[in-house]
Amino acid sequence: MIDFEVQRCTRRCAKTDREFQPSEEFYSALISEGSAVVRYDYSKEAWDTPPDNALGWWKSRMPEPNARKVNWAPNDVMLHYFEQLADDASKVDVRYVLALLMIRRRVVRLEETRHDEDGRELMVLYCPKNENEYVIRVVEPVGDRVKEIQEELARLLFADAT
Repeated sequence: MIDFEVQRCTRRCAKTDREFQPSEEFYSALISEGSAVVRYDYSKEAWDTPPDNALGWWKSRMPEPNARKVNWAPNDVMLHYFEQLADDASKVDVRYVLALLMIRRRVVRLEETRHDEDGRELMVLYCPKNENEYVIRVVEPVGDRVKEIQEELARLLFADAT
């Protein structure tokens, strides 16, 4: 199984190494580097365009020191990551959990559930934005895997989790 170890916002610009100030706008990009997904944060001044190999990118604002609000990555970033997971058989449980999150956030809607020829439960999802239908297996994580998936999605999809 491939684990993606992506750190939270470093609070520093990847190009200039300057520390971000409270309320400062900055950009984040997820880049596939081999088997890892790496997050890079850039100051507004250092950002030109997303890197060519970016899986997704978004604009955020550095929170105030005492702020506790969680900022999700944009829906398009979640959807793009969800689509990328379709090619990774070791991440079917991550894709399922992300699908539930996207249903909750109304990025996709659950059209129906059914079973495949082997009796496994499937969810049929529809995305109104791109008009695509997705059929995914229901794979509920068990034991420590629940926490691992929560941490992975938090690292990848929270603009700031402090």
